[in-house]
Amino acid sequence: MSEDRSDDKPQGRKPPRGPRPLSDLVSDLVDPIVARKAGMTSGLLSSWPEIAGLRLQEGSRPEKLIWPPRRSENDPFDQATLVVACEGAFVLRLQHESRELIGRVNAYFGYPAVARLKIVQRPVQTVRPTRKVPVKPLTPRDRRAISEATSRIESPRLRAALERFGEAVLGRNAAERERNGG
Repeated sequence: MSEDRSDDKPQGRKPPRGPRPLSDLVSDLVDPIVARKAGMTSGLLSSWPEIAGLRLQEGSRPEKLIWPPRRSENDPFDQATLVVACEGAFVLRLQHESRELIGRVNAYFGYPAVARLKIVQRPVQTVRPTRKVPVKPLTPRDRRAISEATSRIESPRLRAALERFGEAVLGRNAAERERNGG
């Protein structure tokens, strides 16, 4: 007895192959935990800048969704309260734009999931690590070596660009040696 699986996939289309974005793999693991702890998905967290907009994205972030308890399966659906952490300067702006924000959150979910906002005032800004590579100042000996290496280049623009490149490379290498103790 064979099963007809023609309804499972459209004809001629194969499932995508190759590498998948890391965010797709991580969200499969993180979503159940976030849903259990905060009542929402990682998608809401990652989409917050688009949902909140330019005026609110830096000073606010969603904390959790509080769903009212259901006594039985026959109880009507009750909308949730979205708890939003907000920094002091953004609280008034968030209060003023709360109806619009609730509308955007509900548009994100695709149904009227949220009825109210609860604003909690706390720091939101996270300190982002610097990704700039440390550069150590060059010694006069290093500068002479760069000048000698580029002295025969005729084009002044090319010579200046190569000197800047040499300074960056030598400065980074010196900083790396210093950091590694050698």
